[in-house]
Amino acid sequence: MADQEKTVNGINVTRLFSTVDTIKKDPGIAKFRFRATNRWVNGTHNQASVKDFFGAGQDFAHAEPYVFDEDEPDVLLGKDAGANPVEYVLVALSGCLTTSLVAHAAARGVKLDAVESKLEGDLDVRGFLGMTEEVRRGYDNIRVTFRIKSDAPREKLQELVELAQKRSPVFDIVTNPTPVKVTLES
Repeated sequence: MADQEKTVNGINVTRLFSTVDTIKKDPGIAKFRFRATNRWVNGTHNQASVKDFFGAGQDFAHAEPYVFDEDEPDVLLGKDAGANPVEYVLVALSGCLTTSLVAHAAARGVKLDAVESKLEGDLDVRGFLGMTEEVRRGYDNIRVTFRIKSDAPREKLQELVELAQKRSPVFDIVTNPTPVKVTLES
C-alpha cells in the first residue's frame, strides 16, 4: 500500500520532507535564481513583472507574468497608481515571514487556524530627497506583530515566530547587507 500524503495547514508535508531529502542527496538543486523586470511608465509610476526563474536545475515560468504597479501617493508627487516600493518591502517581508511560519508549523505538526500580521516601517524621506546624509534612505526600523489562532500553547507559537525570522529569506535580506551590483547596459 502506497504511503498516504499528509497535509498540515495546506502544506503537503510529505512532499516537503521528500524535497528536503532530495536536496540532501544533491545540494546543487537548492540553488535558485529569481528574476524581475521593471519599466518606467510616467512620473513616479513604474511597473515591475516576474515571469520566470531558475531552480532545481532547470528554468521555470509562471503560467502568466505577475505584474506590480509601483507609484507614490500624491503627497510624494505620485498618482497613487500602486503601492510604493518601500510598501512592497513590507508586503514581501509579511509574505515570507508568514510562509516560513506556516511551513515550519506544518513540518512540526502544529495546526494553525489563522495567521495575520501587521507591519509598520518608519522612514525619513529627507534621505531619499538628498537633503542630508545624516538620515538613512531606507527604513529606520520595521515592526512586525503576528496574531495566530491555534490550539498550540503560546510558547510553541512564540517558537514558530522566532523560527520564521530565522528561516525567512526576506527577513535575512532586510536585516543583513546584501551585495547589489547596479550597471548601465552598454
